[in-house]
Amino acid sequence: MNKKLLLSASLMFAVSFGFSQTKEELQAQKAEKQAQADKFQGEANALQAQIDALPGWRTGAFGTIGGSLSNFNDWYSQGTPNNVSGNIGITANVFANKIEDKYFWRNSLTANLNWVKLDDKDNGTDDDDDFNPTTDVFNISSLYGRNLSETWAISGLAEYRTTLLDNFNDPGFLDVGVGATWTPLENLIVVIHPLNYNFVFADNDAAFESSAGAKIVADYTRQIGAINFKTNFSTFQSYEDSDLSNFTWTNSFSYTLWKMIGVGFDFALRSNKQEAANYQEVDLADADNKLQSYYTIGLSYKF
Repeated sequence: MNKKLLLSASLMFAVSFGFSQTKEELQAQKAEKQAQADKFQGEANALQAQIDALPGWRTGAFGTIGGSLSNFNDWYSQGTPNNVSGNIGITANVFANKIEDKYFWRNSLTANLNWVKLDDKDNGTDDDDDFNPTTDVFNISSLYGRNLSETWAISGLAEYRTTLLDNFNDPGFLDVGVGATWTPLENLIVVIHPLNYNFVFADNDAAFESSAGAKIVADYTRQIGAINFKTNFSTFQSYEDSDLSNFTWTNSFSYTLWKMIGVGFDFALRSNKQEAANYQEVDLADADNKLQSYYTIGLSYKF
């Protein structure tokens, strides 16, 4: 009996030791393969950096999709106990840049669109048939430059901003100007155009007026692994009246979780006294120019 117990214990020890050795060997093999993979990935990244630095077109896009749908029945703790509501938000950041040794041509498009719907089932007269737009931002720009050095260029810019879902081109802002562009970093573009004209298209002549001024734009767009982000600051400073000046600062961030899908966040600030006067239906000088803002959170998709 004792011999059987001793034999069984020895067999179990041998099996356990064998598994232990196998696990250690597998871990060692994995570490060796991982080291080789890291080496090859580093070489691949270096080759990709050389490819990205070559002249030619560079394109890309990423955006955010956010949405929700809810249905309440006899939920008495809220003012509308019986309702169906929905919200849809979409943002898009698209660029197409042609980079050559002697010149560049950078094009970008930014859009943020949001719809909301609220159906009060106890109110037969409410507007419950369609989704109504709540956020409506559209901006497109084209920058052309001839290089003077590695970081400076003579450039011309056209930038147009309006709404798409409601009151298209009323107002619409078109900046056209020339000056210099500074690129101190690979992904940072700074536009300084002292000769610029801000064309304003609108039906309300009492609130909107075109004028000459300076245009300054700073844009930083970059991808680091699974992270994509873009920040853009654009301002027009009127030479005629400070009330005609404006600025817009937009920020977009996305983190890829699986394949092309991830999470995204967009945030923006704007100051425009002409828009404030138009909304408040007062003269430009009497407008209360509060700081405008929006943010969107949701799923993101990288193209």
